[in-house]
Amino acid sequence: MVEVLENIQQWFADFLSYRIWATDFFRLSVKSLLQVLLLLASARYGFWLLNRIIMRSKAGEHYDEGRRYTILQISKYIIYTVVIVVALETIGVKVTALLAASTALFVGLGLGLQDAFKDLSSGVIILVERTLSVGDIIQLENQIGKVEAVGLRTTTVRTRDDILIIVPNSKLTNETVINLTHSEETTRFSLTVSVAFGSDTEKVAKILYDIASNHPQADDTEEPLVLLKDFGDSALIFELNFYTKDLFFVEKIKSDLRFAIDKEFFKNQIIIPFPQRTVWKGPERVTQFGNGIVGAGEIMPDDDSERDNGAV
Repeated sequence: MVEVLENIQQWFADFLSYRIWATDFFRLSVKSLLQVLLLLASARYGFWLLNRIIMRSKAGEHYDEGRRYTILQISKYIIYTVVIVVALETIGVKVTALLAASTALFVGLGLGLQDAFKDLSSGVIILVERTLSVGDIIQLENQIGKVEAVGLRTTTVRTRDDILIIVPNSKLTNETVINLTHSEETTRFSLTVSVAFGSDTEKVAKILYDIASNHPQADDTEEPLVLLKDFGDSALIFELNFYTKDLFFVEKIKSDLRFAIDKEFFKNQIIIPFPQRTVWKGPERVTQFGNGIVGAGEIMPDDDSERDNGAV
């Protein structure tokens, strides 16, 4: 019986030491193959366990969605990097010697893949500094979108048209990106309205204020702000500032406000002017009163012959 057990043990040892593939640089035996598979399975289980702890346990409730995603991404890259290095060492590959011998190769790859490496380093910076996180609403090149995923090389952004944009991470770190989510809980937006000269400015301001205050998606805790922004060439220019928490669909809110403004202006006979220019000829001086320009010269012409020297 003892001899049989010894034979089985010897057979099992020979089976584990059997070389599937061997070269001068590495050796792959049954034992090393099983060790590599065990490492990969352990890494996969470890990442699954970490995901469960962070996403579903009470310990993960202390982190927001973006922070949880960042922790998982960084942990995944660290775990798999360590597993790959250990797996190479297990099959006999000397990682340090391999790196030293491949210096010239890495220089060539670095020159050819410098943009990719730039994206990778930018991805690490984004994940560590958390300048962008999953769920953030950002504005990039006049395009507003929601961050769907942050990878090492690229970031996926979903626009308001439900289009997925793949953005290289280097673009996010080298260019100006407005992160609307990183501001206060509510964000202020504005729209510009023009009215004709001579309009009742206080009445215009009240109409704009009431419209913004009564919108259902406007923030009740912050009052709208109406400013007489400028005296334009053809109109008085007002700016309506309002606050909202619905950042992703703010253009829909602006559209609702414009519809309401047009309706109230029509009801109150307030004119939204179009660009126009009045040209006077002759030596007369222009006389202007509170309700706009009424004629040319200090005395209004009474007959057709005098009107010929008036406005055209």
